[in-house]
Amino acid sequence: MRAIEYRRHGGYEELRLVDRPAEPATDGRASVRLSYAEVSPADNTIRAGRMHPALHQRPPHIPGGGAVGQITDPGATGLAEGARVVVGGGGLGWRTDGTWREQLTADADQLIPIPDGVSDEAACALFAGAGYSTAYLVLTRLAGLKAGGTVLAPGIGGSVGMGTVEVARELGASLAVSTASRTDKAEAARAAGHEHVIDLSRESLTDGVARITDGRGVDIVVDGVAGPLLGPCIASLAHGGVYVGVGYSGGTEGTVNITDLMWKNATAYGYTFTTNPPDVARAARMTLLEWLDAGRITPAVARVFPLEQAAEAQRHLIEERPFGRVLLTMAR
Repeated sequence: MRAIEYRRHGGYEELRLVDRPAEPATDGRASVRLSYAEVSPADNTIRAGRMHPALHQRPPHIPGGGAVGQITDPGATGLAEGARVVVGGGGLGWRTDGTWREQLTADADQLIPIPDGVSDEAACALFAGAGYSTAYLVLTRLAGLKAGGTVLAPGIGGSVGMGTVEVARELGASLAVSTASRTDKAEAARAAGHEHVIDLSRESLTDGVARITDGRGVDIVVDGVAGPLLGPCIASLAHGGVYVGVGYSGGTEGTVNITDLMWKNATAYGYTFTTNPPDVARAARMTLLEWLDAGRITPAVARVFPLEQAAEAQRHLIEERPFGRVLLTMAR
């Protein structure tokens, strides 16, 4: 089978198309022929060698934390041959070889059936970057979003920003605010139905939040950007607000005015994919697939690259920061 791997940490050029033997199904693992795989910032961080080595497999390594495909041999999983499934969890792309390949085997708890009304591409886009899953779990289990509450998630083009805005609205938020670094992305977001997008090339984040909330601030911040937006995000909290750091696409360091936490009686959390037990994360993913099938959420796809162009797909995601998800297709 064709696969993408790197044999040492480094730049995009380390990603190479190779031939790997297919993995046979076993009693507890099903064989899946993949159709699409996600491209995420985490893949880039691990390949570049910027993730702590204890958290991931050493090279040679196949990236990719998630994919969709069709079961060709169910083994003893109880799933049906031919079923379309989402593949994820179990350390894929981190502790084990990931999904940037044409075939893999997976445990039953790593596979979730895709509703008939949902395409493979849409299902893969839903979980690419884990933005929607993160948003759902953070808002329902950590930050305690209440009906009528207000939410800020910077970076509308990214998985966390877009996912949080859509999930917050579905959970009853009265206001879901995001940002765009460029005017064209802000306009694309508004055209896609995201009303409250602050164009950071024309207005600061704190000024934009103050304008949209009439000076009150927001109840919850779900921040996948951090870096220079860390301080302004915390400054944009309402009294008693909650800040949750879930990513750092803008950088790992930022400046915070401590009084923005103290005088507002605010709470700050850090969140990773290990915060919730696997059964809770799986239930969230199943709920999101139901929402997708019902048309309640619509993850945008920026571009789909063929598998052999994985290096360019990764570069496009990281350097061009498109509006929407970047995927790999296994189709030749």
